[in-house]
Amino acid sequence: QYFNIGTGAGTSVSEVLDACRKVSGHPIPSVAGIRRSGDPDILYADNSKAVSELKWSPKYTSIEQIVETAWKWHSESPSGYRSG
Repeated sequence: QYFNIGTGAGTSVSEVLDACRKVSGHPIPSVAGIRRSGDPDILYADNSKAVSELKWSPKYTSIEQIVETAWKWHSESPSGYRSG
């Protein structure tokens, strides 16, 4: 079986960048372009199967919380899961 894991809501690239800038304190430059032909208007992980069958729910639901916890982990673990 396969399960989608996500918040169940879409987040734009702009929202992700804004959260990353706020959490990291870095400006993070970007260049906005036009949407390419065939790109979806919206894309998100439908987590309803994981919620119903696994009784799972996301611990963090806002993009800022997600980026904040990821930034903290990467800052404290620059080598990833490897020690040293």
